[in-house]
Amino acid sequence: MDPLRPRRAHRLSPTVQAGEGPRRVVVLGGTGWLGRHLHSLARRRGHDVLAVARTPVSHIRGGEFRRMDVAHASRGQVAALLEEFRADVVVNAVDSANATDGWERTEEEMAASNVHLVDTLLSAVAGLAHRPRLVHVSTVLEYGPQSPGTSLCAATPLTPRTVYDRTRLVGSLAVLRAARAGRVDATVVRLPNLCGPHPSPATFFGKLLAALRESARSGRTVRVAVAKAHRDFVDVRDAADGVLRAAVVPEAVGRAVNLGSGRAVEIRTLVRLFTRAAGLSEGAVRDTGQPVASLGGDWIRVDVEEAWDLLGWRARTPLEVSLREAWEQDAA
Repeated sequence: MDPLRPRRAHRLSPTVQAGEGPRRVVVLGGTGWLGRHLHSLARRRGHDVLAVARTPVSHIRGGEFRRMDVAHASRGQVAALLEEFRADVVVNAVDSANATDGWERTEEEMAASNVHLVDTLLSAVAGLAHRPRLVHVSTVLEYGPQSPGTSLCAATPLTPRTVYDRTRLVGSLAVLRAARAGRVDATVVRLPNLCGPHPSPATFFGKLLAALRESARSGRTVRVAVAKAHRDFVDVRDAADGVLRAAVVPEAVGRAVNLGSGRAVEIRTLVRLFTRAAGLSEGAVRDTGQPVASLGGDWIRVDVEEAWDLLGWRARTPLEVSLREAWEQDAA
């Protein structure tokens, strides 16, 4: 179980919010949905940033990208990369929450990215002469299904049900154990559902955006399978800010913190709001009515006070704004 809340409230000064001066930041999974925004935000704050991923992308310059399949890399390869870049901060955003349909992969594939990668990374970071801060990004699905009306907090029991959720928890617990043993300076950030610009096409949000695009092009009604569930949605840019804050707050070492909006939104409502944000008629998207496996159960809502106490972080982008800007930016 995660530690209890900190004894005193922590507020970030503008200097700390900016990262206390330029740093060298490595983002593993730096071309994914969250990784893209982590890379962009860190650069805007004046940091040197290296995105690490299997495949290059057009929006990240060659000098800021390194090709590596981290899930299958050796400890030596990872350590050499971090040593060469002289990393001050390492963010593990590989297979971060909502980045891919990780739950549709084989158990071996899940173990490679959720467990083996973390073990390799911990070993690599622990052996560096210049010790960076490690932020491991995971998912609130580690807590397992919750009863309607509850809010996830540090005291919530961790009872994952699926292979995906369990392997994610194994990785997070390994990070916390290593940090509490003094082997690494590390923290875990658990994310709820993300929304906002440039989503992964593998996520429900990305699929919904694609469906709305198709309806806008064709003028026809498109059908999407919609889970009968409530979820806590956070704009991906706010999530990136929370992750970077976790990289500079000393009190975050050895702790896990949940980011969230504190609001559980019915997914049907999300579909309706997104359709409206796209300027389409309410009938542009229809539910197929087919049963949908609802990962995490029927209800997810996050207690917002713990992230505020520890990181001085709150979700700042209203859902309607996030949806509108996702439509506008991805249309550009």
